Amino acid sequence: MDDQSQHTTVGHSAESGPNTTTGLREVLTSPYRSYLYSYPHKTAYRELNPPLPLGPLWERENTETYFLYMHIPFCAARCGFCNLFTLPDRRDDTHVRYVDALERQAKQWAPLTSRRPYSRFAIGGGTPTLLNEIQLNRLFDIAEQVMGLDPTQASISVETSPDTVTEAKLAIMKERSVDRVSMGIQSFIEAEASAIYRPQKPQEVERALEKLTQYEFPLLNLDLIYGLPGQTVESWLYSLERVLSYEPGEIFIYPLYTRENTIVKPGDIQRQGPDIRMELYKAARETLKSRGYVQYSMRRFAKEQSSSGSKELLPYSCQEEGMVGLGCGARSYTREVHYASKYGVSYKATQSIIADYVATERYDVADYGIVLSREEQKRRFILKALLHREGLALSDYDERFGTGVLSDYGWLSELLSEGMAELKQDDKGNQVLRLTEEGLGYSDAIGDWLISAEVREQMEGFVFS
Repeated sequence: MDDQSQHTTVGHSAESGPNTTTGLREVLTSPYRSYLYSYPHKTAYRELNPPLPLGPLWERENTETYFLYMHIPFCAARCGFCNLFTLPDRRDDTHVRYVDALERQAKQWAPLTSRRPYSRFAIGGGTPTLLNEIQLNRLFDIAEQVMGLDPTQASISVETSPDTVTEAKLAIMKERSVDRVSMGIQSFIEAEASAIYRPQKPQEVERALEKLTQYEFPLLNLDLIYGLPGQTVESWLYSLERVLSYEPGEIFIYPLYTRENTIVKPGDIQRQGPDIRMELYKAARETLKSRGYVQYSMRRFAKEQSSSGSKELLPYSCQEEGMVGLGCGARSYTREVHYASKYGVSYKATQSIIADYVATERYDVADYGIVLSREEQKRRFILKALLHREGLALSDYDERFGTGVLSDYGWLSELLSEGMAELKQDDKGNQVLRLTEEGLGYSDAIGDWLISAEVREQMEGFVFS
């Protein structure tokens, strides 16, 4: 999920640290500020003028393995909280034209990204399993036959939804060595799902889960959302218990975010009464810990034995460089440049951007994105490590940038003084800056606090269409 709330904090720079009016303590008074799973966020992207040829860009990329991602921007219906790049469209002919374009793009990109093997492959959306069996199979063919993916050494993940789970599609995914299937449930309470315009009945979810568990994929991931209209601690824990009854290897819990450009508006939620999201989060955290789940981030809880079966997987950096994103809406990440198609939220804007993508003949330049200065590369490195359980190894930062992170960003010590982080030694004797359990619960506020003034200005200047 790619949530982005409205930002109200003032930016800060490496030299001055956070603005005195927005120190960490003040930031923590509002824990649900934004979900920044990548940095910089796509709302900071702009036209790249002149466009950057992809050949030289990927020749400079020196990560040992790449991550292949395919974006399918179609879903059956748009949920009330969703601001992802996705279009409600079930038509097979639309899907065929889109996959044709994705294959055309892949054939042009393959020679540029074939220098490294792929250690991960993910198909996301939207809802990839909205595609029929022929088109779904084509995606795997494109990955293997065009892009050169070796399914025996790459972790393969596919997103799905309860209404699109069928025996035929599950059989395809099993045959194509899918390791991880991720399904958004959000709630087992029909009234809560309806309140976010999600047309989903509990019986449909149960049916999909029964089929999924029968296929015994190495890792089943299930998503829930807390803070839904009308939700209580009791109803939230009921949904969590229903999920736990299927013993998934991984569970993601997301706080509800609403924005002016989503169907459910912030005012709709505020009228529901006091904000109980932190109470719901803590109740879920304690339940999951008691059931043997380990917390890896604010959202991700997993069983330690969860794996990708018998595969010998290639390693991949959590910094997510070397991300090869195929499809309209997919982002590609190199160390210096992040790029994608244009970003829209409304039906009209999304439809127009997809139409342009399908009509395009050449995909060999990056014309929309952001060039990361050394400062932004540093912040990304910090953010991507710090917001996960593993934390930021100080020596890794030093090796990467030739300076010390706590001297570059002395204000990070506020995390220590506020009890949000601690300095510990890992098994190799390296010092690691790691969020405490309480700090993980405030990850969205801390992530927002780490945004540079320049990127924040770009994000706030983005006009949604």
